[in-house]
Parts: sequence; structure tokens; C-alpha cells
Amino acid sequence: MKKVIFHNQENEVPAKLWLDNIEESALAQITNLQNLPFAFKHIAIMPDCHTGYGMPIGGVLATHQVIIPNAVGVDIGCGMCAIKTSLKSEQLDKNILTKIIDKIREIIPVGFNHHKKDQDRNLMPITANKNYPIIVGKEYSSALRQLGTLGGGNHFIEIQKDTDNNVWIMIHSGSRNLGYKVAKHYNEVAISLNEKWFSSVPKKWELAFLPIETQEAKNYMTEMQYCVDFALANRKLMMDRIIDCFNQMIFNTKNNTFEKYFQENFENKNIANTNEMINIAHNYARFENHFGENVIVHRKGATSARKEEIGIIPGSQGTKSYIVKGLGNPESFMSCSHGAGRKMGRSQAIKTLNLENEIKKLNDQNIVHGIRTAKDLDEASGAYKDIDVVMANQIDLVEIITELTPLAVIKG
Repeated sequence: MKKVIFHNQENEVPAKLWLDNIEESALAQITNLQNLPFAFKHIAIMPDCHTGYGMPIGGVLATHQVIIPNAVGVDIGCGMCAIKTSLKSEQLDKNILTKIIDKIREIIPVGFNHHKKDQDRNLMPITANKNYPIIVGKEYSSALRQLGTLGGGNHFIEIQKDTDNNVWIMIHSGSRNLGYKVAKHYNEVAISLNEKWFSSVPKKWELAFLPIETQEAKNYMTEMQYCVDFALANRKLMMDRIIDCFNQMIFNTKNNTFEKYFQENFENKNIANTNEMINIAHNYARFENHFGENVIVHRKGATSARKEEIGIIPGSQGTKSYIVKGLGNPESFMSCSHGAGRKMGRSQAIKTLNLENEIKKLNDQNIVHGIRTAKDLDEASGAYKDIDVVMANQIDLVEIITELTPLAVIKG
């Protein structure tokens, strides 16, 4: 932990920060969190923190008997998954990687694009409560075409290698438009109810809340969990299809080196099994016990890091990512960062970063990428914090177990 902020205002809880430098706008949001009447113990701020809506990205908030939709965010259940394949990086030259990336782009819609046909209903989440009260029921048909799609912004698919030259596949994606609709609806419900109750939490803080005993809060918790499960199903379907792409491209090759390698090393012609996939979400809330009390922990751009829990912390395209093991630090509510974190907004990145320099960074590392024009700079490496600094700032939260270097990337 780097420092504790405590202004000694009435009813304020301290904020514990795992970084040295922070934006003024994010600091103002942290101050608002500190003064919530139902905030528990302290606010935990991860080293990738930057300004969000209402609550900073990279923030962890524990509350007594209250759920805050904006403290979860609009991409409910967004997270990472990763899988180690049976391939070695020396078997994948740039030409083959490019062909695989092109094939992936053909079968996985990115940005605002969805599938043109419904996907298999059997892949959708199944829960005990099938009568979703408001949004999921209305959006279910649309969600069937969102399943297995990447989305936009900072979502990505990366082909990587570890220090032993094993090839990995990593995906960052969420609950798509379904999660957005659920988040938007319940935040509006919370705003309306807070105004009716003459809430002491100012509307301008964008932290409208729902007491957990209300039906509205129960509905949100149910639909939020469905979105978390949907986001996982979305990532898993993409991973299955990416593995299929690899299998098709590699096992159909006429390259003698490949044929000999695969004859010797593969019996079933399958590079990986998604049953071994690592998965971790970073936008959700759930009941947990901390410091001897049952509280609702909101993680917004933060991941769970309970002792021995395996997680994923990506860098940016062009920098390393990490598979980590949680240390279970109680001071962070057993949490860690969800990535490198932005150091500049999208518009600022497009206006200030040099296109040639950002392309050169990736080309010099022989990474297959999609940066072509200035509009692509919003997700360039230069728009993100130094992942080495982020990891150094959380050595008391996680232990690095695998270091991954990018080989090819698709951005949403």
C-alpha cells in the first residue's frame, strides 16, 4: 500500500491507495466514496485506478446493506479469460499468425457488430430463477445474437507466449448490450428512488443506491448475476471458436515441419481444452465477509485476489500480461488491479499520440496488430500506464506465476 487518505470529515472512512499518482477527478470521486454513510471500513484503490462514472475504475467499495449500480458499472461481468495451449511459439511464424487472426475476425464479431443468427440457447446461462423481472427477459432474444462477440473499446483477443515459449490465448470481454441495459435501468431506478427518499447522497456524485431489502435491489442482484454468467458464457464461446480456428489452420497446413511436429505431439488434433480455462471478472458486486462482518463488495475494474486464487492482469497491446496468484490481503478486501489502467482518455490519446511511433513499437516486437489510422490510437500502448509500475505497486496483493508476451492482437 502506498498511502492512506483521510480528511477527518464527519462519518468519513479512510481511502487506502496502491499508487502514488492519481488524477484530480478520480481523487474527487474517491472523496465522495469516503463520505457515503454506508461505506464500510475503508475504500481500496488499486494501482490501475483512473476516473470512471461515479466511482473510479480500479476501485473497491464495501457497503452495509446497500447496492450501488454505478459502483459495478455498465459492462457487468466484464473480465478476462486465458488458456495455455499445447503449441510452442516457434511453430507460429508471422504469416501463420496473420492468417489465424484473419480467420478469427471472420467468425467473431467485434465492436457494435452481433451475429446475424441466434446462437445456441443451450450455451446461455441457466439459473434457479428463470423469471427475470425486468430487463433480461426483454433482452434475451437480442442477447442470443450477442453471445460469442467481442465488443469494442478496450476489449481484445490476444495470442501470447510465456517464458517457456508456450502459446496462450487471452480474451477480454463482457456482457455486451445486455449488461449495459441492466446497468442503465437500475441506475435510473436508484436515482428516482433516492430523490423520492430525499437521500443525503448528492445526485451529482452519480452513486445512487438501492437498500438490499428492497425488491428493486433484489431484482438488480438477480439480473446482475445473470449478466456475470452471460459474460463468462460469451468469453467461453469465443475461446471455443478461437481454438477451432487454430485447429483448422494448423492441422490443415501442408508445412512438413508442422506435420511432423503435430504427429509427434498431438493425438486428438486439439490444441487446448476450455475446461482448463482461467476466468476472472472485474465488474460486479457480491456478499463477502471482511473484518468479521458480512458486507457487499463492489469491484469496478478490480479483481478478486483471495489467497491462492488464480487471476489475470493484462497490460496493453505491446506490453506484457500476467497470470497471478492472490495473496488474500485483507486491506484491499482481497482484491487487485484488473489491468494496466488508462493514463489518458480516448480523445486525448488520438490527439496526442504519434501514430508512426505507436505502430513502430508493435512492429519492432513483431506483433501482429490492427493499428492503421489515428482513430486506432485510443487503444495504443501509449494510452496506458506502465504495467511494470502497476505490478510493482501491488506486490502485497498478488504473486506473479506466469509472464506473457503478445504475439498478435485483435482490438474491439
